[in-house]
Amino acid sequence: MPATLEVESTLTDRYQTTVPETVRRALKLGKRDKIHYSIRPDGEVVLSRAVPAEEDPLLEQFLAFLARDIANHPDRLQSVDAALVQRIQSLVEGAVVDLDAPLSADDE
Repeated sequence: MPATLEVESTLTDRYQTTVPETVRRALKLGKRDKIHYSIRPDGEVVLSRAVPAEEDPLLEQFLAFLARDIANHPDRLQSVDAALVQRIQSLVEGAVVDLDAPLSADDE
């Protein structure tokens, strides 16, 4: 069984720390990389390299299509009618949306 390496770091007055070099190498961390923390029920915290969210390939293709279409046919662009903007605003006025809340079928 491989030996476990243990290292320490110190918190600053602003609760910041430097990730020790051995940890950075083990996680293959570079500047501006993100770190993921998993907090277990027993209080143990597991530190790992955060995996970037995968891009939606269909969304990327659609956005690329829109960009090409706008570039190739700028004459087709139309401004949104002010009356339509006011109508949309009146329909959503007072609506509270929590973008971080999980989606649920029970909310229908």
